Amino acid sequence: MDTTMCLGVEGVKKTILYGGTGEIPTFITGSKVKFHFRTMLCNDDRTVIDDSKKVDMAMEIVIGNMFKLDIWETLLASMRIAEVSEFWCDITHTGMYPILSKSMRHIAEGKDPTDWHIHTCGMANMFAYHTLGYPDLDELMKEPQPLIFVLELLKVSQPSEYNRETWALSDGERVKAVPVLHAQGNKLYKQERYDEAIQKYKEAIICVKNVQTKEKAWDVPWMKLEKMGNTLTLNYCQCLLRTEEYYEVIEHTTDILNKHPGTMKAYYLRARAHIEVWNEAEAREDLDRVLDLEPGMKKMVTRDLGVLKMRMEGKNEEDRQKYRGMFEKKRQQEMARNAEADEEEQQQETERSTGADEVEQQTGESEVSDTHQT
Repeated sequence: MDTTMCLGVEGVKKTILYGGTGEIPTFITGSKVKFHFRTMLCNDDRTVIDDSKKVDMAMEIVIGNMFKLDIWETLLASMRIAEVSEFWCDITHTGMYPILSKSMRHIAEGKDPTDWHIHTCGMANMFAYHTLGYPDLDELMKEPQPLIFVLELLKVSQPSEYNRETWALSDGERVKAVPVLHAQGNKLYKQERYDEAIQKYKEAIICVKNVQTKEKAWDVPWMKLEKMGNTLTLNYCQCLLRTEEYYEVIEHTTDILNKHPGTMKAYYLRARAHIEVWNEAEAREDLDRVLDLEPGMKKMVTRDLGVLKMRMEGKNEEDRQKYRGMFEKKRQQEMARNAEADEEEQQQETERSTGADEVEQQTGESEVSDTHQT
């Protein structure tokens, strides 16, 4: 089947490649849609930008949930289950695709698709760093163009038919979920179930950041969410310390301090992470800032300075042993090479001596033969 039609939406053309089965499903707010997609440029080569089948990861969206590329909701709502259709969309519908593509690629690569620790939405991050991290997407962002989407509809689930994850919640539901997830994370932390606590804090942070991206930066609602997100991030970092993810702690706390340099707890957690990775100067500097901001922390800072001293002494002794072993190994290798050289020289001397004896013997035999002839 190859039928081209218009959907009554300006700038969109649909070509059915495989008709699918049954009637068109019901699409309402909250319906979860699962599908495969392939995105191509409208050039002679039909260059493929993304293909969910190649990464073996179908896409899922929730209808009415402010999806980054809302034209996909319209396209999917015209399809039957198992239908495969090709949609040509002009630039009025494709401008946000590079942002969406970045998130989907992060998911496929096992990264956090929300980039929540950067504290910016995808668009703001692009303007701050002038790149999305992928050259082809940067080019597409710089010069928007029509795109071709090949979609295969796999499944449509109604709101009552599935348990809604945090990504599928509305903004109001996300805000309500944050204190619940926060409390669950705190309880798990006290029970020393750190990996589970990490997931709860992370879910809460994602909820906050998804809502925050829709607020104007530094306005009162944005600042309220920022404070909430920072508190959750610092709790998240406490769990990371327990799971020995020290460099990630340094990354997140540094991000907070770049925007909020008076956050004492961020300095303290970063100092503890620096201690664990033997960054002595950085740890001391952060602990000094902790005392400047909160003199009442003197007892804990003194304790941590003691830990730092012991760790550095242990590291220095370990380094000395390591270098001593290296020097000893090098000395033994040098001795072995010298012994081999001496043995080789001795063997050559023996060969030269043997050769001289043979020449002398042959000369003597020659003289005896000459005498007999005479």
